[in-house]
Amino acid sequence: MTIPEEPIGLRGAVDLSGLAQRAQAPGGQARGGAGDAPAGDPLVIEADDQSFGEVLELSRTLPVVVVLWAGFSEPSVALVDTLAGLVRARDGRLVLAAVDAERSPQLVQALQAQAVPTVVALVAGQPVPLFAGPQPADVIEQLFDQLLELGAQHGADGRVDPGAPGTETAAPVDEPLPPLHQEAYDAIERGDYQAAEAAYRTAIAQDPRDQLAVAGLAQVRLLGRLQGKTLDAIRGAAAAAPDDLDAQLDVADLDLSGGHVEDAFDRLLTLFPKLDADGKARVRERLVELFEVAGTEDPRVAAARRRLANLLY
Repeated sequence: MTIPEEPIGLRGAVDLSGLAQRAQAPGGQARGGAGDAPAGDPLVIEADDQSFGEVLELSRTLPVVVVLWAGFSEPSVALVDTLAGLVRARDGRLVLAAVDAERSPQLVQALQAQAVPTVVALVAGQPVPLFAGPQPADVIEQLFDQLLELGAQHGADGRVDPGAPGTETAAPVDEPLPPLHQEAYDAIERGDYQAAEAAYRTAIAQDPRDQLAVAGLAQVRLLGRLQGKTLDAIRGAAAAAPDDLDAQLDVADLDLSGGHVEDAFDRLLTLFPKLDADGKARVRERLVELFEVAGTEDPRVAAARRRLANLLY
């Protein structure tokens, strides 16, 4: 990415009003955050779909840098640490809000993120798109300079004093997960995707209407399929064998995990007509899983469903 010749500015195309109006439910702090922000750090906070209204309000006082990251993306985790250091160096004139993209699908959709990491700023309650993907520190520094100027223009030029008494607040208390969901989460944390899958399957057997378990199962199966594989190996195999179903399924998984949702769907739907009955069944099954991972309310999922239906019938 290069700094645009034209200064960054507020954008009206992204509507965050729905998130601003959401009830501030307990558990706003994401589980298993990125980076090493100490508890109560007012300059580096964690946010999600539920707590984002508070972040919007904070942006009316000073600019807030929002980074969408994911645990499966090492570059995004590293970027959180880089951003945290650069924000702290700004002497309280910026705040960083780290958002786990896997746990905040509404924010991902509202901010129109196509990949992780994605970085967007908020100034006076309005979004300011910055960049996607890892960036050099000097590029980020230049963007921060522009962001502070923009904040001053819109009256959002306040400051947070990290050393002042009373600035630290108690961390929100997470609502407990249902036992099987907690079992799955713990298994994911230690990289045991088979155990996590078993826990979600048990939850679904007990309650077939448990949509969180259905989505969780699809996500953990995706993580399990990618475990131990490298990006270069997956893309190399797919490029070398464009008609190899296994290779194309792997790269579709990779695309979706990196936020390239439409690319993942298009790859499989383009391949679909060339396959025999068994191959078509495998692609249909995989697409149904990927729809769950992306979020069934996502308009890109709706478009892919329609395209799949046309191919089937």
